[in-house]
Amino acid sequence: METGYLRIAAARKREKTILEESYSEGAFKITRPVYLTQGGEAYFYIMNPGGGYVDGDTYKIQISLEEGAEAVVTTQSSTKIYKTRSRPARQEMEIFLKKGSVLEYLPDPVIAYQHACFKQRVIVRMEKGATLICSDIFTPGWAPDGTLFQYDLLKSKMEVYLEDRLVLLDHVKLEPDDDFQGLGLMDGYTHFGMMTVIDHRVNKAFLEELHEVFEPLSGYRIGLSMLSISGFALRILANSTQEIESVIALCHETIRGRLLQKEPVFLRKY
Repeated sequence: METGYLRIAAARKREKTILEESYSEGAFKITRPVYLTQGGEAYFYIMNPGGGYVDGDTYKIQISLEEGAEAVVTTQSSTKIYKTRSRPARQEMEIFLKKGSVLEYLPDPVIAYQHACFKQRVIVRMEKGATLICSDIFTPGWAPDGTLFQYDLLKSKMEVYLEDRLVLLDHVKLEPDDDFQGLGLMDGYTHFGMMTVIDHRVNKAFLEELHEVFEPLSGYRIGLSMLSISGFALRILANSTQEIESVIALCHETIRGRLLQKEPVFLRKY
């Protein structure tokens, strides 16, 4: 039995996305849909009243969008990973997207404290014409001696299947050692962020536009890569959570304005 389990399914009804099914148990709760814009997209906030992930915790989230449904899913606060000496904390996500659906999954940061070990797996199954926007931020938490990178392991694996064909396998593994901040690893930075976008309107011209949007920024390391399908991967190295959030927010605003033809939205809760 999972420490927390959550399942939501949404569908399009006339000009609005509605919640068809919602179920949660354990240390997971979900808000009723909120409508922040005029486009009819539904906003959901995932809540964890337990306060954080500890030794051996397991969590599972399932999100299903029917044809034409549009949803933005975020968290109420950051995900805190505490000491996991014997068994890692684990989280698994399954996402199912029908044709014409749009999922924007933008959680708050994962904060890993001293001796934390966290493993995450995300499996996406989508039809042609669906849109996926997914981000993550990994942050080192406080340690008694004040030093950074006291967590043991942060691992995230994403598999994306388009029409049952594996089109993306993304594996991020952060395992600090004595040279973790050195060249080729964190390059002197402390915080890591990433965003994966799959949409049939993404092309080289759009990626060049993103490069121009990011060009005035300084103090970060930003990488943009086209995928083998219509989409791109964004990677960010910075020295604070707020810096990475600002880059992801700028990218998200550009995507919503240029690709989705939607107004920007502010999701942070503080």
